[in-house]
Amino acid sequence: MDMWKYYYICLKRHFLCNPFNKEKFEKFCSLLRLKRGARVLDIGCGKGEFLIRLAELYDISGVGVDLSPYTVKEFLEKYQKLIPRSDIKILEMDGADYKPESLESFDLTMCIGASWIYGGYRGTIQALKKMTKPGGLIAVGQPFWLKETSEEYLKAEGLKREEIGSHQDNVKVGEEEGLTCLYTMVSNHDDWDHYETLQWWAVDDYVMANPDDEDIPELLEGKRREKENYLSWGRETLGWAIYLFKKP
Repeated sequence: MDMWKYYYICLKRHFLCNPFNKEKFEKFCSLLRLKRGARVLDIGCGKGEFLIRLAELYDISGVGVDLSPYTVKEFLEKYQKLIPRSDIKILEMDGADYKPESLESFDLTMCIGASWIYGGYRGTIQALKKMTKPGGLIAVGQPFWLKETSEEYLKAEGLKREEIGSHQDNVKVGEEEGLTCLYTMVSNHDDWDHYETLQWWAVDDYVMANPDDEDIPELLEGKRREKENYLSWGRETLGWAIYLFKKP
């Protein structure tokens, strides 16, 4: 089954494609206090929630990059409906391949929940730092361990323990890269439950509406496995936060 189709189905009901609720989303956007016309880059932009809201609040210009044709299509549709006059460029491509016309050209760079694009959290910070103006902001959404994880969970998710750090580790990595951590916004159990369990509902919607889709067995098996992993280990083991840094 195509990976992007799988995730698009699972996240069909979601406004935000991360464990992050609308109230926190609005609070985070308002705290940024960007100048009118600020330039913003969002790598792994998904459905474009951040760029659309920042355009509404601050009349930003910017670039959204995502590899999924499904989310890019939805982003384009929302762009035309909500902010048609905004100077937002939407690119369907691998974020790791994106190169701005000039480095240090964005007032805010973001990668919210997609650090795999740059091979991990530190690589993401390093990549975004190069594209951010001096004095600009960098926002990264990243998981962290709430407690020591079990070997069973690591095996089930195909993870290595060192791929994810603690909340403190995530702050320290940015500071080791020469940035100042200004703020963190941490998800709670309600945020995680909404993010995970709404996917169960979305999959059920899809199966009922598309009973002849040959991908349904793989879709159901994938979601069954993820559901079991979340309830058995993930809910008590994995946290998530947005980390906001300032470049000197």
